[in-house]
Amino acid sequence: MAAGIALSDSQRLDWLRLIRSEGIGPRGFRSLTNRFGGAGAALEALPDLARQAGRSVRICSLAEAERETEGLARLGGRFIALGEADYPRPLQAIDAAPPVLALLGDAAVIGRPAVAMVGSRNASAAGLALTRRLAREIGEAGFIVVSGLARGIDTAVHEASLASGTVAVLAGGLDRIYPAQNSGLAERIARSGALVSEMPLGWDPRARDFPRRNRIVSGLALGTVVVEAARRSGSLITARFANEQGRQVFAVPGSPLDPRAEGGNHLIRDGATLCTAGADVVEVLQPMLERPSDLFGAPRLLREHAAADALPPLWDDWDGSSASKPSSSGAAGLVPVRFAPSPLPFDPPRPAEDGDLGPHLLDLLSPTPVALDDLVRASGRSAREVGRALVELELAGAVLRHPGGGLSRVH
Repeated sequence: MAAGIALSDSQRLDWLRLIRSEGIGPRGFRSLTNRFGGAGAALEALPDLARQAGRSVRICSLAEAERETEGLARLGGRFIALGEADYPRPLQAIDAAPPVLALLGDAAVIGRPAVAMVGSRNASAAGLALTRRLAREIGEAGFIVVSGLARGIDTAVHEASLASGTVAVLAGGLDRIYPAQNSGLAERIARSGALVSEMPLGWDPRARDFPRRNRIVSGLALGTVVVEAARRSGSLITARFANEQGRQVFAVPGSPLDPRAEGGNHLIRDGATLCTAGADVVEVLQPMLERPSDLFGAPRLLREHAAADALPPLWDDWDGSSASKPSSSGAAGLVPVRFAPSPLPFDPPRPAEDGDLGPHLLDLLSPTPVALDDLVRASGRSAREVGRALVELELAGAVLRHPGGGLSRVH
């Protein structure tokens, strides 16, 4: 990658202070730095600009920025600024690219050609099995695989691509792993791949932070693969971002009887590339690597020494959800430096009681037959427990066993 800008330690702190200030998002950050010639000068001008706009603004203090920088360093991570040599070129090219990206892991990983894979949290066993195969095939072809560390499809993506290289994009701070069950997986990713986030340390993810994360997931990649997605889902938001960013969109087809396939089928109808194997993705993306200079256009750098004349609105649609300070869990400026699971109320736990296993298996099954081994793996239970529950479901007429041992749900 060509050399980019080189920030001093004080400039890096100014960048962090500006993006952590209340009401300042990526577009506002770009407008301010380009107008005033740098983040430091923008910070000095911000109070007057806020008064002219008829609003108050809380500016992140130098002490707060230093604490977050030191906390990230203790965690083993660092910040990468937009335009620096290690900042991913594909992400740099998108609208509202994060000015500062927190990284935990290997910076070289986020610089390699990548494919994003996303899908349902409530994935079917067949969808999970196909996801693992696709992720392995795409990774073996030389691509890094990016996802969002959510339950279901995202988890399968990361697990299957640990050996070849994977990147997880978090909706909260790098010390706030969500969901809780993926804390161990996050640590493994940090050792062999990378975790990235634009949010402050100590920030617990909120529902509205996930679409922000999704634009980074698609922005890091040449293309996005949707495996399973309901008609209204975060996966389709990621696909929309990919399309708007000029990236390729792929979708795995599914049974019209399965609501989890509805979103992907509609994407295919609307022009997404049908995907049933990793080769479908590689065939489209591999030729792009032969002309990397044409992929994303000229680098979109921010000024640190020159001034611009125009100032677009500061408080744009991304700025409204900008994180201005850590949550109460990081109160008083104390930055935690451990992996802390952050459960949210809409992330249901996996069943723990034997009586719950039948409904759980039905959730995992779809009209597409799946092997018993894949169903057992997806359930997280023993083969004996799954076999006993399947007998009851078959007797109730809810599950159909196919020649060869495949299992499907009766609709």
